[in-house]
Amino acid sequence: MENVVIAGIGQTAVAEHWDTSLRELGLYAMEAAMEDAAGLRPSALYVGNMLAGTLSHQTHLGALFADFAGLHGIEAAHIEASGASGAMALRLGALAVASKAVDSVLVLGVEKLSDQVAGLVEAALAGSTDTDYEAEQGLTLTSQAAILAQRYLYEYQPPEHALAGFPLTAHKNGVANPFAMFRRAVKPESYARAGMVASPMNMFDVAPSADGAAAVLLTRKELIPPKFPHPLIEIIGSSAVTDTLALHDRPNPLIFNAARLSVERACRQAGIIPKDADLFELFDAYSVYAALSLEAAGFAEPGEGWKWAQNGAIQIDGELPISTMGGLKARGFPGGATGVYQIVEAAQQLRGQAGDNQVSEAQTALVQSLGGPASTAVTHVLKAT
Repeated sequence: MENVVIAGIGQTAVAEHWDTSLRELGLYAMEAAMEDAAGLRPSALYVGNMLAGTLSHQTHLGALFADFAGLHGIEAAHIEASGASGAMALRLGALAVASKAVDSVLVLGVEKLSDQVAGLVEAALAGSTDTDYEAEQGLTLTSQAAILAQRYLYEYQPPEHALAGFPLTAHKNGVANPFAMFRRAVKPESYARAGMVASPMNMFDVAPSADGAAAVLLTRKELIPPKFPHPLIEIIGSSAVTDTLALHDRPNPLIFNAARLSVERACRQAGIIPKDADLFELFDAYSVYAALSLEAAGFAEPGEGWKWAQNGAIQIDGELPISTMGGLKARGFPGGATGVYQIVEAAQQLRGQAGDNQVSEAQTALVQSLGGPASTAVTHVLKAT
């Protein structure tokens, strides 16, 4: 990946947007990204979305958003890869720009969940599992994660509340993020007495699903006009890898092999090793996913990822800051839009625009999104230019 830069970023708050439609949410983020890019006009639009066809009864999202934004006549398409949809759309956009098939791409991640009853949303999310052998038997993404958490605790015997540091850190970071769904820190004692969602995961171990849209505008360096209003962020590594769809088909369900391979390949392309990254925006939809992602990325041996949640190692001023703007847990989990939010937040860090959450002298960011329990893993490496 060479010469592809993020010229503009935009996002809406992650929240229950009862009075805002799917198309309006997307438009707000698109307009913000184009304005941030000093008015650069995209020649293509890739939309990352997971559930619109099921919940909003709207497909053909490329044409929908191109039309609604007044981008008539451009190439546009919808990309779906479960929770990694936005990240996959970004990868395809970056490849299109790098190949010179197009000069600029607007990547939109958008999701609208609030105007549906919870049971319908949970059923739609379960479509990310193997429908015949998992969802039809009653398995949901949350219960699947709980099975992984139970196995993790049984296999490795970490201390009680070993995973608590992940959501506590996320909520601490969410306080200063104006786009986050939850902007209050959580005390350890509050975590300890929180109600169970799916044992052993309590309410703080599960990211809240909500509405949101985020967008980035990609182009090549040589197409950036002089006196550009803000620093550019380069995409220097990108990789997408798949694993078995059904969790039970894996030799060891506690090994996120696709996540491991995608980190290795993206870092190899970028010419770095994971430990060179100044921050890691991982996919903390569930606390156990954070531990497994750190292990997959090579930061910890199997069964030791939880140790990063101890003693401040993952906080803003720690050895490896993660979830720097609140992660999925505090910012919220807007389905297929998540990967674009992660890129926007990493870009804020590398631009030096993260405010109270700024990672000191951040130059390189590792960003990973997952579809299901790493059935799809998409990793990007970003660098400040």
